[in-house]
Amino acid sequence: MQQFDLGLNLSTKKTRKREFLEQMQQVVPWQELVDLIAPYAPEGRKGRPPFPVEMLLRIHFMQQWFTLSDAAMEEALHDMALFREFAGLAWSSPTPDESTILRFRHLLEKHKLAEEIFKTVTQLLEEKNLLLRAGTIVDATLIAAPSSTKNRCGSRDPEMHQTKKGNQWYFGMKAHIGVDADSGLVHTVRGTAANVSDVVEANSLLHGQEANAYGDSGMQGADKRPDMPQPTQERQLRWHVAMKRRKRKALDLNHPIDALTERLEQVKSKIRAKVEHAFRVIKCQFGHRKVRYRGLKKNTQQLHTLFALANLWMARGRLLKTGRNMT
Repeated sequence: MQQFDLGLNLSTKKTRKREFLEQMQQVVPWQELVDLIAPYAPEGRKGRPPFPVEMLLRIHFMQQWFTLSDAAMEEALHDMALFREFAGLAWSSPTPDESTILRFRHLLEKHKLAEEIFKTVTQLLEEKNLLLRAGTIVDATLIAAPSSTKNRCGSRDPEMHQTKKGNQWYFGMKAHIGVDADSGLVHTVRGTAANVSDVVEANSLLHGQEANAYGDSGMQGADKRPDMPQPTQERQLRWHVAMKRRKRKALDLNHPIDALTERLEQVKSKIRAKVEHAFRVIKCQFGHRKVRYRGLKKNTQQLHTLFALANLWMARGRLLKTGRNMT
């Protein structure tokens, strides 16, 4: 008889994975997300009963957190007791295979439920006063895509594009985000090809209630674009964009005006730094440095899921400290 058959947990050490999953268990609004997806799930009137929606959603989220493919996720469920426990699977229960995991992801993509998951999480965070919407920081990051043509189609993804950053060329897509200037939480996500300029998407990343918007030097001219929101009596948007590096290096810090300008640039840089936290979570912690699918639509859907989970992870301290779970 195996130890697992006895239902005993003989490990005395709480691993980082277990601690991470325990925290996410408390902050993810499971019931709200299940209610969102359940109307689209198959009923399974014939044949084997379908797996519960919450179980498949938990498996889908673990794929995002640990950068697992459908096949790797199936194997992990067979190998790792921690993952089975989080998914709600007993050792004697049938395990979803990779085709079941794939069909659930296709279900989310077909009905654009990843965007709805992101909106649900954002709304719940706003209700808990974690999104103040007083200001927005906008930025973009490159996400690499395979540039090789050694595949079944014999070509690169036509929806991806190459772009030059510094002296290096990149091939892939861009993730554009709008971040709350106070909390650092993401409220808007857009995905484009890599050659789309940051300033093109700048005004589309605003939620419409902010009075101040912040961006790096790549956002120069955002306030002069035709999609710039028109001022009203209730709201007059003001852009705070960083100086070009060449102009900033030319400042004479011994001159009072230039010294004050440099100080203002430092203040703006400290505010803009919050946008990098969300990128760090999805790239360094969740491991999303390369696209997983072909086409912008599928990858943008995944970005919505990743940033929804990143928001919950970044806000976990405030949610757990106050003892207010998302459920």
